[in-house]
Amino acid sequence: MRANSWTLRRSTENTVLAGVMGGLGEFFGLDPTRLRWVYVLFSLISAGFPGILVYLALWIVIPRR
Repeated sequence: MRANSWTLRRSTENTVLAGVMGGLGEFFGLDPTRLRWVYVLFSLISAGFPGILVYLALWIVIPRR
């Protein structure tokens, strides 16, 4: 089965930690750097810990390209 351009995958080119935000940015057509900043800000506002858990869950669930 061949993956099309509409499948959500972790980025292999635009990575900082695991490619999660790079993959989300590519999928939604957003700038991954801005997406990372927004994610970090929301994680800090929500006491930081839930953001880390969500990121780890996305790292496990979203397959690598």
